[in-house]
Amino acid sequence: MKETINVSWMDGMAFEANVSGKKIIIDATENVGGKNRGPQPKPLMMVSLAGCTAMDVISILEKMRVKVDKFNVRVEGELTEEHPKHFSKMNIIYEFTGKDLPMAKLKKAVNLSQDRYCGVSYNYRESFELSHEIRIME
Repeated sequence: MKETINVSWMDGMAFEANVSGKKIIIDATENVGGKNRGPQPKPLMMVSLAGCTAMDVISILEKMRVKVDKFNVRVEGELTEEHPKHFSKMNIIYEFTGKDLPMAKLKKAVNLSQDRYCGVSYNYRESFELSHEIRIME
């Protein structure tokens, strides 16, 4: 299976990305010549990771019949200081809210996503340190 996206220059540092027929504007901050009209590329790497694993986890939990009231995935990334600036590590924080959530099932869903299903995690793990934690929110 082949995936293709297209990124077209708009002006300045802004580009319009066409992803499966959906448009996303990416831009740089003003201090480097952009107009800050959209997200920058590196944070979108974290969005890809969070989205991939979040979809896995919620799907797995539904199959396990675990009812979650709220679910949030946060990703914290550390960039190197020197060019080319790249991520040296990312930590995924899974935040669950609900009544009597079974930690064993939450861990199983997260581990299945990380170890078996999330292709973004797989690719990133080959390039930098990737960790995760689970939090049950009150």
